[in-house]
Parts: sequence; structure tokens; C-alpha cells
Amino acid sequence: METEKKWYVIHTYSGYENKVKTTLELKVQSMGLEDVISRILVPVEEVVEVKDGVSKTVKRKIFPGYVLIEMEVNDNSWYIVRNTPGVTGFVGSTTKPVPLSDSEVEYILKSQGLDKQPLVETDYEIGETVRITSGAFEDRLGVITAINAEKGTLTLNVEMFNRDTEVEVDSSQVEAYL
Repeated sequence: METEKKWYVIHTYSGYENKVKTTLELKVQSMGLEDVISRILVPVEEVVEVKDGVSKTVKRKIFPGYVLIEMEVNDNSWYIVRNTPGVTGFVGSTTKPVPLSDSEVEYILKSQGLDKQPLVETDYEIGETVRITSGAFEDRLGVITAINAEKGTLTLNVEMFNRDTEVEVDSSQVEAYL
């Protein structure tokens, strides 16, 4: 079989992706196979969902039912992966797994920037006046003083009690004021 490490795709039972990843990581560690099996990924994307006027960030599996693994394919590593509970097999032929292409790997790894937060794009600018559409400050006007794209929030100056008060709201809770 292969002697260099490449990325392969493992097919799993739906919903078992994280269990397979954890089990394989424990097997690799306990059997001292870190030099044969390097990394195991369940690719996810962070998506901002808005439900009932409340937005929250959730992680969604990009490839449900699949786990990616960087490994050197030999009889031992192939056997360990194939006999992990929840694994139905490698993607490819039954006798020899087919590695991902370099461009596929590069795209997937780039999409998994684990140290990054999702960026929420807004059409608003600092200094713009907006109307708050929901939450504790509903129907109040505010002037944007800061935009946090990582959190998807806007800092606004809102007039309350005859003075400006700084409040932070989700970007989905405002609309442009004409």
C-alpha cells in the first residue's frame, strides 16, 4: 500500500462523525501511531442563524457522514480505521482508499481556520444612523460608533434620559434609517 501521508475520506454512520474522530484519536495515541496517522478532521462551518429575531452562531458539518484523516496507508493503519465503531469504510474502492487531491485538501484546510471567528458582513458604516428593530431598545435611533465583524455586533450611541448612552446590539437587530 501507500508509504507517504495523504488525506483520505472515511464514511461513517450519520451523526457518528465526532465519535469516530475521538475514538480514532484515542486509538492512535494508545497504540503510538502518531507517525502514521497525523490529523483527523470533522470539517465544520460556523453559520449565523436568526430565529425569532435572535441570532446565534452554530457549527454545521460541511460533509455530514464523513471524516477526513491524514495518514500513511499500510495494512495496520487501514485495519485500525476500518474496524473503528461507526466507520463504514473509506471513500474509494474497497481494497484501496483514494486520497484527496492537493487542491481539495488546501480548500478544506483553508475553510477550517479554527482560530478564526465567522465574519458577519454588514452594509453599515461608522457614523450612520440606524433604527433598532428588536430587543430592549426597539424603535430607538442610534448612531454607529463601532462595528465588530467577528461578533456581528454594532456599538451605537442611543439617546436615553437626555444623554447619549453606548449600547451594543446584534447587526440583525437594526435597519437603515432614512
